[in-house]
Amino acid sequence: MSFSHALVVRCVGRWALVALGMASGLAVARCSRAAEPVALESRRELFVDPYLIDTLRDVRLEVQHPQPQGIVLECNQPWEGSACGYFRILQDQGKYRLWYMAYHWPFEPDETAPQHPFFVAYAESEDGVTWRKPDLGLYPFQGSSHNNICCLDVIDNFTPFIDTRPDCPPDARYKAVGSHHGGLVAHASPDGIHWRRLQDAPILTRGAFDSQNTAFWDEVRQEYRVYFRDFHEGVRDIRTATSQDFRTWTEPARLAFPAGTPDEALYTNGISPYYRGQHLYLGFPTRYVERDWSTSLRALPDLTHRELRAAVEQRIGTALTDGLVMAGHDGRTFHRWDTAFLRSGPERPGTWVYGDNYPAYGLVETASQLPGAPREMSFYLPENYWFRTVKLRRYTLRVDGFVAARASLSGGDLVTRPLTFAGNTLSLNFATSAAGSVRVELQDADGTPLPGLSLDDCDELFGDTLERRVTWRGSSEVSAASGRAVRLRFHLRDADLFAFQFREWGVDAPPAREPASGR
Repeated sequence: MSFSHALVVRCVGRWALVALGMASGLAVARCSRAAEPVALESRRELFVDPYLIDTLRDVRLEVQHPQPQGIVLECNQPWEGSACGYFRILQDQGKYRLWYMAYHWPFEPDETAPQHPFFVAYAESEDGVTWRKPDLGLYPFQGSSHNNICCLDVIDNFTPFIDTRPDCPPDARYKAVGSHHGGLVAHASPDGIHWRRLQDAPILTRGAFDSQNTAFWDEVRQEYRVYFRDFHEGVRDIRTATSQDFRTWTEPARLAFPAGTPDEALYTNGISPYYRGQHLYLGFPTRYVERDWSTSLRALPDLTHRELRAAVEQRIGTALTDGLVMAGHDGRTFHRWDTAFLRSGPERPGTWVYGDNYPAYGLVETASQLPGAPREMSFYLPENYWFRTVKLRRYTLRVDGFVAARASLSGGDLVTRPLTFAGNTLSLNFATSAAGSVRVELQDADGTPLPGLSLDDCDELFGDTLERRVTWRGSSEVSAASGRAVRLRFHLRDADLFAFQFREWGVDAPPAREPASGR
């Protein structure tokens, strides 16, 4: 469901739909019933879903799009083939680490490449841009162990994570889930290189599992959570389950979406707690779209190869995929944007295929290419899938910048639900034009401005920064309102607002620019 048509607000634990007059340029929505205050404490909050929003007036929530950068990895070795995928990236101990599946699909009529089972391959980087494939020497391929293969005991997918549970044994600091005959299998490793089965039997057997299944230790909720692929009425969907020991799991449950969300085929899920706000689940599912032969399909790149793939199975040649973004707060209910977050982009060889826009699982921060600019988030997407050399391209996005609350120069307002907070200052992640601005008002739960913290008292903010303290007549002090139910009114003029956070800052803290946190 797009915000050009409706707003989804959460009101007293229930989802309610309120129509918006977006087409006329007037966007007004208000929760129709009083809401319990949301206890924010000092958490960073993003506008990636409407969870905290009560009223929008001439403000739109707009999905942002990662920008393509260069190719960072080419899967050009004999054991890698044409079907490298389900990339998993994370930052660990000062470096970036990457695991991916290596396999080859033969399509060419004169195909002579030797076939092999699915391999798990490994690469690493110091900066997230320049990658190397270490010679691990663990498994032979065509008579030589000089390769980057780190695991063989999987079928189709394998997704590691770092287990941050405090009492996790050192020899199982790294865990992974992957599909095998009979279900979803758990693996463990002391270093992310040497893997073993955690137990012989699958940890889950009810599901399809033929996708990138994901798992992690939830530090906020103190439980393991797994997300995996399944079907309902022939439609690809996502299921979840929880565990205390990574061996025994609850009954899987299908993800829930607000009423009106299209029932679309979702291949991967890409769900994890956001690294700058562990209470918030973010997901990046791949949307699978069936297409029939048509004039437009035949106009897409690589028609001859597309026809070869379709001759093996039509959907391999005619289906298309793009990437979505979704957010949730309880692990099961998500707001999913139907506007694509990741598109295939300009038509060029190796793109616009079934297999595009399967993002590598994991967000990482990397240095900006602009000297002096703050760090940014990197996404990694494979392209040239089905061809002999799969390539991994890096994409970049502003930190916290998944969805922007945006208004034109004529101005607009976003008012939150009642909330409580802890801290003495409020900071924003925002961007404006030279003529634009952001101002903030703190109100009581009934909408009355608090003395000294009204819109008229607020000093105009402008610029483009990941973290700037809000001031009212020169003071950023808001501790008098800490712990009481308040609303925030954001007045935007030619501005994008991405996130806000109440926090405790010392009097000597710099007011203008603070670095992004993250790992």
